[in-house]
Amino acid sequence: MFGGSIPALITPFKNRRFDEVTFRKFVNWQIEQGSTGVVPCGTTGESPTLNHDEHRAVTEVCIDEVAGRVPVLAGCGSNSTREAIGLTQHAEKAGADGALIVTPYYNKPSQEGMFQHFKAINDATGIPIIIYNIPGRSIVDMSVETMERCYRELNNVIGVKDATGNLARVPLQRAACGEDFIQLSGEDQTALAFNAHGGVGCISVTANVAPKLVSDFQKACLGGDLKGALEIQDKLTALHDVMFIEPSPGPAKYAASLLGLCEPDMRLPLVPITEDTKIKVKAAMIRAGLLEG
Repeated sequence: MFGGSIPALITPFKNRRFDEVTFRKFVNWQIEQGSTGVVPCGTTGESPTLNHDEHRAVTEVCIDEVAGRVPVLAGCGSNSTREAIGLTQHAEKAGADGALIVTPYYNKPSQEGMFQHFKAINDATGIPIIIYNIPGRSIVDMSVETMERCYRELNNVIGVKDATGNLARVPLQRAACGEDFIQLSGEDQTALAFNAHGGVGCISVTANVAPKLVSDFQKACLGGDLKGALEIQDKLTALHDVMFIEPSPGPAKYAASLLGLCEPDMRLPLVPITEDTKIKVKAAMIRAGLLEG
């Protein structure tokens, strides 16, 4: 169900409010450019700054605009289990194809606490769940053993978005959970190696501004054309790098604004990127062939 190039969608704002018209156009453009799925309300979508009504609206608009053309993996995570259940139940009712659930941040739960968090969501809903393991943001790191337990004991858990940056985790998780366990990279820069170890795609930040290139890269990877994939990777590597030289999605939104896709507006505590970063983003886009030099 989930694989290939899946952009973690930015959320366009206008005067700090959700810009539905622009978002609908953006979702359509992503699909037209070859994206094989979309993630609304993820970290890149600035979900921590969306109130509950906005979160639900972004999810509903995305599902409506996609209209079944590609899978929608709705961001539903929270450090509150009750809140995560509510968001997941809403996504299921709205027609999402799956829920992306981050490991609880700030609370620093134990491995047992993480399992019980996912069990509670699993037991309260019927939608497929992708675990989002990102210790760099959530502090906690779900172990391979806990991930296997979630997969074996919880019917709705089908895979992981792995943003650990540790490529050794991919074969270890594959050995523990089996080939059917869906492993999606959460890091564009290492997606080639991730797929070589058994991954089936990437939930991508760079795809926000280079969806066709990232889609072509994933097709080459998953089709066994590693030489072709590496050629595309070489074009994109500078762009992957600049997407995170300041807090995301600042660079991605600025890059999207250069393409006329949206305004670069973000919400506090995120602030506009510096002039030095803007220069680097432009240079990387030129190198990738997205802008003329």
